[in-house]
Amino acid sequence: MYINEQPMSAIAIQIPQISGEQDIEVEVKINGQKRSYNYRVEVFYWADCENPSDDRVDCIRQILAKYDSEWELYQIGLPTDELVPITFRKKRG
Repeated sequence: MYINEQPMSAIAIQIPQISGEQDIEVEVKINGQKRSYNYRVEVFYWADCENPSDDRVDCIRQILAKYDSEWELYQIGLPTDELVPITFRKKRG
């Protein structure tokens, strides 16, 4: 995360385990200034890849290439045999 082009430290926040997709809005105060951050966790199934291959990295590249440009990759979660959860952060701007 960046504030005024400076890298930010990370804070881990526990999120309830809810299966499926999640929209998350986080508001924090930093030195009295309120900031809002929006995250989206989406679940992508390997079987839904446009050009399936044994290389799952290619599938993730396909997902990221066509994803909404207002969101940026934040984290790729722990994949299973069926799916991969991916977290995106809404771009500030």
